[in-house]
Amino acid sequence: MKEYTVSPSPHIRAGTTTSRIMLHVIIATVPAMIASAVFFGRRALMLIAFCALSAMLWERLIRFVMKRPDSTDDLSAMVTGILLAFNLPATLPVWMAAIGTFVAIVVVKQMFGGLGQNFANPAIVGRIVLMLSFTSHMTHWVLPDNVDAVTSATPLVTEDKFSYLDLFLGHCGGCLGETSKLALLIGAGYLAAMRVITLHAPLAFVGTVYLFSAAVGQDPIYQMLSGGLILGAFFMATDYVTTPVTNKGRVVFGIGCGIITCVIRFWCNAPEGVSYSILLMNIVTPYIDMFTRKKAVGGIYQKDKKEASE
Repeated sequence: MKEYTVSPSPHIRAGTTTSRIMLHVIIATVPAMIASAVFFGRRALMLIAFCALSAMLWERLIRFVMKRPDSTDDLSAMVTGILLAFNLPATLPVWMAAIGTFVAIVVVKQMFGGLGQNFANPAIVGRIVLMLSFTSHMTHWVLPDNVDAVTSATPLVTEDKFSYLDLFLGHCGGCLGETSKLALLIGAGYLAAMRVITLHAPLAFVGTVYLFSAAVGQDPIYQMLSGGLILGAFFMATDYVTTPVTNKGRVVFGIGCGIITCVIRFWCNAPEGVSYSILLMNIVTPYIDMFTRKKAVGGIYQKDKKEASE
């Protein structure tokens, strides 16, 4: 009798691994890293490297404490550290950045079960916790080539300060990885070409911000090129774990992010809403999946079973 090996799903596996996907993401962030170094100096690279290394250190330590195998070799912790650093101002003290990586890795990721189990994007939550805890430091944006200068207003606060070209190239105040839209789009193009991400959520996100801004009398192009919209849309709203699995769901996710971002930007006491919008949509992602997933032929969902029994 022939013996068969029985194992949990999935039974059909692709050749792509988590570490390979994360390596592609790291490669895609290189243009933005270079741009941050050009505009904000060596301290930008130091802060990015610190966040990446501290994130991996926190993951190794917490996995040891929890008596679980080390998982730093999948590179997901490094990606989280880099993306968190991209959301920080160049002048942020490193000990505050360490708190951010601790929250992202230990609290949001590992305490919920590790990679694949977290309910929200770890880098987003880390950034929001830092913003709420150290507001003055997190809003200390500076102009490029002048990191030691006094606080500079972001493009979202002072709309007559920067031209479209300055915003696109990155010669404006802001966080490390969000200023150069050119660098971010180069990285996003690489991810799309490598089929690491799809463009459903990013285009829905950016398109919604454009249309919403135009509808309420704001400059739509300025809103697209300002703040962390491009960074959030292409590098955070495409997270495999915390965003919908269906293309239709990704479009819904992107539209929701765009609406919430504009509401916060225009009518709330905050200059930026990208992080909050992604976090809120992360929370409702399971419901989006439930209503947009395809039903197998002859299949029946749990809610259908309940209706049939009634």
